[in-house]
Amino acid sequence: MAVLERLRSDHAPALLAFERENRGYFAASVPDRGDAYFTDFEERHRALLDEQEAGGIHFHVLVGEGGEILGRFNLVDVADGAAELGYRVAERATGRGVATAGVREVCRLAREEYGLSRLTAVTTLDNDGSRVVLGRVGFGAVGSVTLDGRAGTSYELDLADGVGRSAA
Repeated sequence: MAVLERLRSDHAPALLAFERENRGYFAASVPDRGDAYFTDFEERHRALLDEQEAGGIHFHVLVGEGGEILGRFNLVDVADGAAELGYRVAERATGRGVATAGVREVCRLAREEYGLSRLTAVTTLDNDGSRVVLGRVGFGAVGSVTLDGRAGTSYELDLADGVGRSAA
């Protein structure tokens, strides 16, 4: 059984492996992180942990039974009771409810642990999987956006409504 964990320094090797193994898969639906992400990974990982300690972000990884990372679920730009949700799931873990369960759990943490009341998210129109997950959890479409030159939709979830509370 996979477990959602707050990002720690010892996740770095598995996280880097996750990003490398899924780079092509992710690039098909979200902007590529670029070569510098991989070259400077250790330094960037430390910087993110420092920012997380300061409360500006909350990063989580979904860790499988063998210690491998199956997904990441992040809350960024935390301010005034709100944050932006971003997530990605390994290609081999898709179609099994992993993304939906991870997003629901991060919504619960956002409300109960981090005291947030509103989450936003964005996705491209051609990313059907993400649009379905956001809808299942209770996010509502609130506008159009352009992401890296691609048409997309912005979403919002009011955590006070109790939406996203079940951790299926």
